[in-house]
Amino acid sequence: MALHIDLRQLVLLIARAVDLVGVDDVLHGRRVAVLAIECARRLGWSEAEQQLLFDAALLHDAGVSSTRVHRLLVNELDWAGAGLHCERGYELLKDFAPLAQIASIVRYHHTHWQDLQQSNIDPDIARFANLIYLADRIDVSATPYYTDNSLLLHVPEICARMNRYRGTFFSPELVDAFLAAAQAEAFWLILDSDFIPYFVSDMVQAGSKEQIDLIDLKQLAVIIAEIVDAKSHFTCEHSLGVGRVARYIAAEFGISGERLDRVEVAALLHDIGKLQIPDAVLESPLRLTPFERAVMKKHSFATYQILKRVIGLEEVALWASQHHESLDGGGYPFRTLADELPLESRIIKVADVYQALSQNRPYRQPLPPAEILQLLRQMEHSFEIDPKLVDFVASHLDGCQRAALGS
Repeated sequence: MALHIDLRQLVLLIARAVDLVGVDDVLHGRRVAVLAIECARRLGWSEAEQQLLFDAALLHDAGVSSTRVHRLLVNELDWAGAGLHCERGYELLKDFAPLAQIASIVRYHHTHWQDLQQSNIDPDIARFANLIYLADRIDVSATPYYTDNSLLLHVPEICARMNRYRGTFFSPELVDAFLAAAQAEAFWLILDSDFIPYFVSDMVQAGSKEQIDLIDLKQLAVIIAEIVDAKSHFTCEHSLGVGRVARYIAAEFGISGERLDRVEVAALLHDIGKLQIPDAVLESPLRLTPFERAVMKKHSFATYQILKRVIGLEEVALWASQHHESLDGGGYPFRTLADELPLESRIIKVADVYQALSQNRPYRQPLPPAEILQLLRQMEHSFEIDPKLVDFVASHLDGCQRAALGS
């Protein structure tokens, strides 16, 4: 049976992944979506408009991969360079047909209202983008008060702050709708981490059920891989390279058709959980401390938690999340033993190791193929990786190298 995936579940997948960049606060994108929808309802927007707004709000920060950039987003109301991640998000989404409609909204979600009015931007795009901008800045202003339960005490100052930018940063109509909605305690209480999932679930259930096929899924996986790889210039192209190497090896081991495509998708998405790892840990030129290693070990489990929520991606979630497991059961995060480790997971692990060793890292230069093979042999002898796969690499070094580097 041909694979078909609910597009809305994939939108949530991207939203959860991008929210991971917040590290300690992983609900920013979803809170922005809730705030925007509550204001849109106050304005009487149609159900179709609300659904489009909801998707655009969930993905508004798709161009953010770095914890450094995220820190600016949540600590500053406005700053020079705020539009860079908007352009990045636009470039990622504009050529993916199922989400192309929201690309321009994402592009302008940090553009001031007075500038939108002086441009040739479609009025509807301007309206959607500016409401997301307003919701985004409301959430940033409220963030310091979520953890200590003091948010309701600070509502007047948040409202006053947004009102100061009425007509400059934000549309007067949108600010007025916010100020009216903000009078109800429920407007703020829904932002509690316990209630956000219910709101999101209700929106998903009410929305249209658009299905995408495997071709679209692969294109979306490439988009997500590019978001992950942008986390650090040291990992640029890593996920894309792992996807190529895994497909190359899997095809030679008799995996074909839709299953081969699924292996490639799992390889492209294997590091999605790394978005939650602080930049300083990923780019450390020194040997990781025990604490930093513990932080790093979270990423493959996060990959599993994100992917397994999408109906139809259960196998992909497992394969992607097992890329640090070992045949002797000494890997992580599940300590899976060899007889429980599928060939697809074993392939992705070898592809991940090979591609990483072929790239520059803060603590070493790229290794030549012969040295990569030598390290793979060492991992084979310590029962970390499948000997059959190492033998394949040994007899196909040129092909693996070309796949790893995209040459």
